[in-house]
Amino acid sequence: MESIHIYMNNYMIVAVFFLIGILLPAVALTISKFLRPHAPTVEKQTTYESGIDPFHDSRIQFNVRYYMFALLFVIFDIETIFLYPWAVAYEKLGIIALFEMLMFVVMLVIGLVYAWRKGVLKWT
Repeated sequence: MESIHIYMNNYMIVAVFFLIGILLPAVALTISKFLRPHAPTVEKQTTYESGIDPFHDSRIQFNVRYYMFALLFVIFDIETIFLYPWAVAYEKLGIIALFEMLMFVVMLVIGLVYAWRKGVLKWT
């Protein structure tokens, strides 16, 4: 019965931090909404470009490949975040964790090969 109480205490700490993490920004934004000055004018709502009046359309079309490279970078950057704790605790986890991590890396390699075959990684 004592172990259940310890686990519930751990969940309570997580719940308190979760509530603080949600309430603190919400309260701060609500208070700042009432305290800040609010005097909108036409000049304040125009686009600011280093003191020069805007004269072009601000939308610039980029090649989709830039976004694909960025997404692939983020995916493989997150992969390293998952690999690091596993590498640190490898001796404690045992051989089962090695096979689990190998499956994880194989799935990511399959995704990389798929992207490569679809031509996502071609720059030109």
